Amino acid sequence: MTPTVLDVGTPGPDADVEEVSALADGVLMPCFDGVTAPEWLLRRVSGSLGGVCLFSRNIGTSEQVLALTTALRDARADIVIAIDEEAGDVTRLDAATGSRFPGAAALGRADDISLTEEIGYQVGDLLADLGITLNFAPSADVAVDPGNPVIGTRAFGDDPQLVARHTAAFIAGHQATGTHACVKHFPGHGDTAVDTHVSVAVVTADRPGLEAVALPPFRAAIGQGVHAVMAGHLIAPAVDELPASISHRWLTDILRGEMGFTGVVVTDALEMGAIRRTYGVAGGAVLALAAGADLLCLGGEDAGERMLDETRDAIVAAVHRGDLDIDRLRDAASRVRTLSVASSLPGGRTTVTDAATRVAAAALEIAGPLPAAVHPVLVVRCDEATNLAVGTIPWGLAAAADDAVRVIAVRSGDPLPADDISSAGTVLVLTRDRHQHPWMTGAADDIRRLRPSAVLIEMGNAGIDTAMAPAIASHGATMANAGAVLAALGLADPSQS
Repeated sequence: MTPTVLDVGTPGPDADVEEVSALADGVLMPCFDGVTAPEWLLRRVSGSLGGVCLFSRNIGTSEQVLALTTALRDARADIVIAIDEEAGDVTRLDAATGSRFPGAAALGRADDISLTEEIGYQVGDLLADLGITLNFAPSADVAVDPGNPVIGTRAFGDDPQLVARHTAAFIAGHQATGTHACVKHFPGHGDTAVDTHVSVAVVTADRPGLEAVALPPFRAAIGQGVHAVMAGHLIAPAVDELPASISHRWLTDILRGEMGFTGVVVTDALEMGAIRRTYGVAGGAVLALAAGADLLCLGGEDAGERMLDETRDAIVAAVHRGDLDIDRLRDAASRVRTLSVASSLPGGRTTVTDAATRVAAAALEIAGPLPAAVHPVLVVRCDEATNLAVGTIPWGLAAAADDAVRVIAVRSGDPLPADDISSAGTVLVLTRDRHQHPWMTGAADDIRRLRPSAVLIEMGNAGIDTAMAPAIASHGATMANAGAVLAALGLADPSQS
């Protein structure tokens, strides 16, 4: 596809390089390596840089994160500090252990709006305490395609109305803490078969289908007053041949015009394959701004200053060529600043501290009866590579279990530990999204031929049925989900999970 440059006007006669350069920096949000801010980043923050996004590589202890955000804010008080903390399998703060929260799929299965709001509040409160102002959550994608390689348990479910009400509830709780929420991935990543980290994802639904399934959660988010919307690199040919993140039709005509959104439009990372391979990062940045985006995410994978310079220079050049209107750039930079400080706090709220435990327990699906646990306990965990959004986050039962639980990880083609399986007191077989990985089903069947009492535990979106008993589906693979599974097996105290 040939990159398209939109003719959106010409710069004013008084537009100078210094002003345009500052405005261009003001719409950019780079990432960086390390647990302290590098010199180049602090220098750019002290100027006019729009924001900074934190990843797990920037996270150590709570004290370290607060010191980091304090240093950034000391460089300039109104810097936007963002993170992906979805309260589930995608976590940055709990990347070393797995999230303390149960995740969207578990919240949707529990289907208790008050608990979803409470989890949203706890996540926002945690971020506020650490000096983070913007969270790229919740995911409002409707999990239509079971083969989707990137959404899975990040979605509240496959019913648009359920997803809509939980999206709104999470936002209500989250923004009550003063931390801005950013709903994603507009116009909906749930009915896609491609990960946009790799290539453009295509949504084949017609416009009525989009209105019926993909868009209701985003309308609910806007109705709830969400402060930001993240545009995905998704093509819906029924609406536009361009990805939504660089589509004027999607961002200006529909999101702002038809849906009435007045907040900040954020792009998904522009170096993701969906944009980089066709338009280039800098070219995509210009197109996104012209389309109506305000804050441009950069450097999830390339975390240096070079990409930042190239993107800023491309924006400046586009303004002076007349390919990007300077007033559009001014508007975008102005909107970004609205995310730099927390909104007002209501005060007087009491946090329900056991909400994560209650959600994880309510989300369990059990086909039983479950056998009584007998030590030693062996967990055979079927491992498969995760997508880039999740990363290499620990999952399963090990971190939540005591030392008496032994874990052996197997991958496709590995021999099963037959002797260990035969000698263990209790055998647990862990899978995650086994419907996408048939070898996991084969491994579970082989293990049960050796130990018919082995308990199948599905921690992704594959689910279970009565014919699979004894079995548990946790609808998430976080620490909270693991604690609920162990409690159901009699291997942990529910109050400690």
